[in-house]
Amino acid sequence: MSRPSFAIIIPARYASTRFPAKPLAPLVGATGVAKSLIHRSWECASSVAGSVGVWVATDDERIAEAVTAFGGQVVMTSESCENGTARCAEAAVKLGDVAEVFVNLQGDAPLSPNFIVTELVDALVADSEALMATPAVRCSRGVYEHLIADQAAGRVGGTTVVIGRNGRAIYFSKRVLPYLPTKAAESSEPPVHLHLGLYAYRRTALELYAGASPCELEELEGLEQLRFLDMGLPVRVVPIDRLDWDSIELNNPSDTPVIEAILKERGIA
Repeated sequence: MSRPSFAIIIPARYASTRFPAKPLAPLVGATGVAKSLIHRSWECASSVAGSVGVWVATDDERIAEAVTAFGGQVVMTSESCENGTARCAEAAVKLGDVAEVFVNLQGDAPLSPNFIVTELVDALVADSEALMATPAVRCSRGVYEHLIADQAAGRVGGTTVVIGRNGRAIYFSKRVLPYLPTKAAESSEPPVHLHLGLYAYRRTALELYAGASPCELEELEGLEQLRFLDMGLPVRVVPIDRLDWDSIELNNPSDTPVIEAILKERGIA
């Protein structure tokens, strides 16, 4: 089967409890030039081959102005969107029939490898029953220690996913799951999967999501993808081989120097 057409949407909001104005936070790359988080996320999305286009979905004029200034496309969404998936659902309606699949590349994940996007779209072709696909990478020693250190300090360093033998998600959490006995926790590649901030949705998935109310686990964890699981909708997890770099999201101000070091190490301007 041929790959369906896909559009990339980057949801971005100005307000954030942990990191206010996060999309506009500067990140210095290898050349010493600072670019905003949303600019770097847009560059990541724009490097994906084959998409029909990239749009930043926001309700904030400051973000919209910043995106327009660096040449990006914006679709304005309402302030009532409670999370990125809801924002993508509204953006998909406004964009109309531009694509069969909509990819959510979250605006706080500038280190996401671009090849994953097409793999997610292909996963939906391979699994006709799945309404949504999302990636996970087995933690390196460095990523695992980063997650554990943040958890011990009361911060959220990332989201982990527990995967069933059928390749579908069992659960997502901001806690480091599953529990590991000492030997496993001290291994060079701990058996913990870091969920990366990308989703590929069929249009039906976004319509079902927007039409359902939030579930308790979604509200407790602050993870919108749990609504799909609560509704009994299959979520395909695409396993990604361990990357040559730590794909850390910008969740807290303390993540900034870590991400900047990786940008410089990888030669990203």
